[in-house]
Amino acid sequence: MIVRKISDITDTDREVKGEGWTSRRLLLKKDGMGFSFHETIIPAGATLHLWYKQHLEAVYCVAGNGSIEDLASGEIHAIEDGVLYALNNHDRHILRGGSEDMRLVCAFNPPVTGRETHDSDGSYELVED
Repeated sequence: MIVRKISDITDTDREVKGEGWTSRRLLLKKDGMGFSFHETIIPAGATLHLWYKQHLEAVYCVAGNGSIEDLASGEIHAIEDGVLYALNNHDRHILRGGSEDMRLVCAFNPPVTGRETHDSDGSYELVED
């Protein structure tokens, strides 16, 4: 059984920060669950151009607000507490923080190893065993 608290992850190597985001990686590839599981904080007003071309991601907002723009269709969807979005087609998107920091709970498949940060096109490198 794996039991972890966010307070035990903050300020460790499982807390990864980039421009406009902080990701606290609760489950990683080495945990053997077949997915990784993160708490991600997007500050108010942040804009992130993302494209997880190697990963599928599901995201559930538990606090704050913002929006996600699907770059293929141009559709913009409001994100707030209780909203889930899933990037089931490796969707290129823009995630925007709103008037409050967003607190998101995210799952990635395949799982990340823990130190990934976004590359120039907004994706994570796929790390093979």
